[in-house]
Amino acid sequence: MQKEVDITIIGGGPAGLSASISSAERGKSILILERNEELGGVLNQCIHPGFGVIYFKEELTGPEYAYRFIKEMEKYPNIEVWLETMVVDITEDKKITAINRDGIWEIKTKAIIFSTGCRERTRGNLQIPGTRPAGIYTAGTAQRLVNIEGYLPGEKILILGSGDIGLIMARRLKWEGAEVIGVVEKLPYPGGLTRNLVQCLEDYNIPLYLKHTVVEILGKDRVEGVYIAPVDDNENPIIEDKKFIECDTLLLSTGLIPENDLLENINIPLDPRTQGPYVDQYLYTLKEGIFSCGNSLLVNDLVDYVTLQGILAGKSAVSYINNEINMEKRVHIQIDGNLRLVVPQYLSFPILEDITFYFRVKEPQKSAILTLKDKDKRIKEWRFPVVKPAEMIVIKVKPEFLRDIENPKFFMEG
Repeated sequence: MQKEVDITIIGGGPAGLSASISSAERGKSILILERNEELGGVLNQCIHPGFGVIYFKEELTGPEYAYRFIKEMEKYPNIEVWLETMVVDITEDKKITAINRDGIWEIKTKAIIFSTGCRERTRGNLQIPGTRPAGIYTAGTAQRLVNIEGYLPGEKILILGSGDIGLIMARRLKWEGAEVIGVVEKLPYPGGLTRNLVQCLEDYNIPLYLKHTVVEILGKDRVEGVYIAPVDDNENPIIEDKKFIECDTLLLSTGLIPENDLLENINIPLDPRTQGPYVDQYLYTLKEGIFSCGNSLLVNDLVDYVTLQGILAGKSAVSYINNEINMEKRVHIQIDGNLRLVVPQYLSFPILEDITFYFRVKEPQKSAILTLKDKDKRIKEWRFPVVKPAEMIVIKVKPEFLRDIENPKFFMEG
């Protein structure tokens, strides 16, 4: 079976929802392909408040945030949604093969927006030694079990990794009556937002063990306990100092990985620093007519940033179809100093509008100065009292600072 449409959006989470509205209000026909039974993505299991503070200027739960966009979509008859639809192949000329209950579809489209989100690192990614008992979950899986399925994953729980999902689940499990022994973090600083450290750990007296990691899991049928050990400055466990912690459940909150297997199949280059595709200020990848946004582009702190990227990707896809994106040249953006990543990684000229840049730093730093340079010439500076790896830096740069730039470079110094 065949289908033709202007723009195909792969993924119906917050990035895909906002991208669909942004494209549809500009008159294009839109098809959203979502593999789950409902739109909204991971928002549906995030029943805690804190979403929408930037975009809606109020605190919403995850389902409330998603619902606002789903209701808005109903105003646009040119948006079509296919649920329980799996994309299995994409060709370089933008032909999509998808499977759902109706059968196998070949979809011809003028532009593709990837909004496929991200996945959690599993025990296999971490390669933790020990037995293979029940009771080992990613934090996101535990969140779904508790908030949607209504199951408590365990009674005596240790969390490995201080990512935001793990911190939020520490509080959630405490509410449900579980004993949360603590959160173990390999790095010398926490991996989650400050507000989650305060609201989820400090407010509930849940200990955080920095510079520690799990070195062995024990248990036959069910987890019976783990050994944790401190790590040295090279993050190597000091095994002789390991200690046993009794628990029946281990949650893993050790980072997220953008879902980009389909991009790799059509040879779209990925940035090893973000594990998402290289893009310019239009969120245009290095393959014609293909755009990326949200957590498949880079792992974001806030859903508000995901939404804003989706809006931009939708607008850019329409501009591409209308031949309104004029690329006279494209230059690579360099980073140095304490910067770990930047998005976008390219500038396409001419530059006509403000450009939003997203950064993460390598190490915590006080009195930080972010500088935009062209060769050795300083163009503009931004000052921050504190920067942290867990908290994204977001800035807007006006066109006049970028129009004549030849070798753009961002540098973070103290």
